[in-house]
Amino acid sequence: MTTWRPAPRIRFKALGLHWRGGRLLAAEVLDDAGRVKGVRPLGGSVDFGETAESAVIREFREELGVTATILDAPFFMENIYTHEGSQGHELLAIFNVAFSDDVFADASRIEFHEDDGTRCFAEWFSLDTLDLPKHPRLFPEGLKARLLQSL
Repeated sequence: MTTWRPAPRIRFKALGLHWRGGRLLAAEVLDDAGRVKGVRPLGGSVDFGETAESAVIREFREELGVTATILDAPFFMENIYTHEGSQGHELLAIFNVAFSDDVFADASRIEFHEDDGTRCFAEWFSLDTLDLPKHPRLFPEGLKARLLQSL
């Protein structure tokens, strides 16, 4: 299993919110023991010279093999967090995205791989079950409240 730590610098990332039947597509975030400690919308780092819009489209293509369409302007969040004792700091451009309704139509859980080969899983989660005892947390912190305000 790969041990991941946040980079010791501010990162700019683009995340995509994909909804299906009122449920949010999110990938598992694991602790060092391989236990699910939370979930996070899919996306990743914006490369130098790349727009956030291009980055989120690229990330969905690379991770899931789908063509994502951006639905509206992003909102932004600053996320300062601790993962396994290491501090991370990122600025996030968060977009609502869509892809063809027939893609993953019969799937409730999706397996995909990161660039380094790490095996990951994503599924659709109801917001009202996240951040509750015995349920995964939604990362970044504060995203659930922000999403509930806009519903």
